[in-house]
Amino acid sequence: MAEQDNEKNSPCSTSNGTQLYPKLIMDALATVRYPGTGKNIVEMKMVEDDLRISGLHVSFTLIFDKPTDPFIKSIVKASEAAIHAFASKDAEVEIKTKSLQAPRPDLPDLLPGVKNIIAVSSGKGGVGKSTVAANLAVSLARLGHRVGLLDCDIFGPSMPKMFKVEDARPYSENINGRDLIIPIEQYGIKMLSIGFFVNPDQATLWRGGMACNALKQLIGDADWGDLDYFILDTPPGTSDIHLTLVQTLPITGAVIVSTPQQVALADARKGINMYQNEKVDVPILGLVENMAWFTPAQHPDEKYYLFGKEGVKQLAEEMNVPLLGQIPVVQDICEHGDNGEPVSLDPSSITGNAFLQLAARVVTQTDRRNMEKAPTTIVGVKK
Repeated sequence: MAEQDNEKNSPCSTSNGTQLYPKLIMDALATVRYPGTGKNIVEMKMVEDDLRISGLHVSFTLIFDKPTDPFIKSIVKASEAAIHAFASKDAEVEIKTKSLQAPRPDLPDLLPGVKNIIAVSSGKGGVGKSTVAANLAVSLARLGHRVGLLDCDIFGPSMPKMFKVEDARPYSENINGRDLIIPIEQYGIKMLSIGFFVNPDQATLWRGGMACNALKQLIGDADWGDLDYFILDTPPGTSDIHLTLVQTLPITGAVIVSTPQQVALADARKGINMYQNEKVDVPILGLVENMAWFTPAQHPDEKYYLFGKEGVKQLAEEMNVPLLGQIPVVQDICEHGDNGEPVSLDPSSITGNAFLQLAARVVTQTDRRNMEKAPTTIVGVKK
């Protein structure tokens, strides 16, 4: 023990006359500041008490609060540069890192308590995909299932308003050595959205990498617990977000939403193709025809086909996938969404009943998929 203390605290001379000693190294590290705090890494006690010096070889460990700290690589590089600049340009620097928080579980065991992960997608915006995702989640819960809902639209989150929880602010709890976000619960559904963490009146000006990292945190750093269905409300089109999802989660199946319009159907084909790509290989559970027809509240038996008739039904037959449901346009569906009370909370209404039938068909198709196909694998990431 005495020899170790001597090695740690005494100056070390090298063949070229350079002397390295602990204070010199610590003074160099004191020039490295952690972004955003104004404090240096020595002041923040980020340098563990394991500094070792042998000739020109310097080794020590840097401590971070979380394994997902975005500045780990930059702090390591800055520490090495500081030693070369202020101690010796010839120093051989070995820096290890550790975190105070337990690491995020490795893939594919990120959400061990989740049975089925369903992506609700659309080829284009404006077809009511989020409305379908919200009401599907509520209807599944009404059928007795444990349901989680993740708003994956980082740049246009809508779920907080649709569930009347715009003022909610999720908190974190330390669970098994990890600080986990506790999802907001509303109408029997666990829910998270980036909308809980940003100013709703300001645009989210993030590059793709920042958005994808935020999404990974909402998935992997939250306490989702045991769920029968984990609904992903994905952004419209195909993007970095979709790629992140298939690289992070073994998605059980996808539900594609479209209106009967030909322009929407063309984009729906692209959405189907994305999931059926051999590298992605996520099964299509079926299609949902939203805004299938307009029914006046005073005349519930009348149907007016505003956007074309049965275009999604024809696409389902063409692509050989199930038609899960046809959702009519009724005035109260918009009013319920704006008021934060999904229409499916009232299954006796025309639209509420349609969503309840949709949920039952999703359950049937998911069970069939699980019986006939192997579990989905995560798309590999090339390094």
